[in-house]
Amino acid sequence: MIDGNANANVAVTGACGRMGGLIIENIVRNDDMRLSAAFDITNIGKDAGDMAHVGTLDIAVSDANDIKEVLARTNTDVLIDFTIAPATVANAPAAAECGVNLIIGTTGFTEQQRAVIDEAILKNNVAAVISPNYSVGVNVFFRILKEAARSLSGYDIEIIEAHHNQKKDAPSGTAMKAADVISETLGGKEYVYGRNGLAPRDKEIGIHAVRGGDIVGDHTVLFAGDGERIEIKHQAHSRQAFAGGAVKAAAWVYGAEPGIYTMDDILGF
Repeated sequence: MIDGNANANVAVTGACGRMGGLIIENIVRNDDMRLSAAFDITNIGKDAGDMAHVGTLDIAVSDANDIKEVLARTNTDVLIDFTIAPATVANAPAAAECGVNLIIGTTGFTEQQRAVIDEAILKNNVAAVISPNYSVGVNVFFRILKEAARSLSGYDIEIIEAHHNQKKDAPSGTAMKAADVISETLGGKEYVYGRNGLAPRDKEIGIHAVRGGDIVGDHTVLFAGDGERIEIKHQAHSRQAFAGGAVKAAAWVYGAEPGIYTMDDILGF
């Protein structure tokens, strides 16, 4: 963790997107960090601060294809990556090879993609936090779900998530994490994604995705029993919940021992 006498050099991928810009804004507001580099596949050469609407920072947006050279030249300590799975599976190993610690918020990895990322982190002895959701509230939500599942093990369980119409992967990584938390608590459950035609319910966990408008992120877990139901819900009002958590994680991972961590480690769970 940052000790007050050191400033972490933090780089951001997807710097010209909504999430990337908000992360840059949070870095600029943090006295213990400085933005060292910004990467994207568009707006190459433009000022990253101007793109994030935080004022000129004299840091040009670099081509993501040049990530290794730029990370080394800028002495970057931590890379924050909230992009898409095919991009992250290239960015993360490149950063790890440069000795750069990682904050990964991308979701939708295949098992093979995740294995490539994990191998690069462990092989290069860097520290990484990998989480489907950096909101503090969502990670408390996961803990509540674990306790609820223990007490409501005989209830039918459905997970409904809703996001904006530009989100590429479905179901969301947060919905899948919620399902995994419940399934692990109950000793293993089958997942059913939506239902169509003849679909009698058994003891599975149903998972449903909604895409529309500018919904930031809603997640509801329904425990339905005879004569009653309990709904546990988290709603993100803005992306600041995720950006703030990611920068908090970057401060934590800056001084962490090599390894792969989750938000549970950062929040002391």
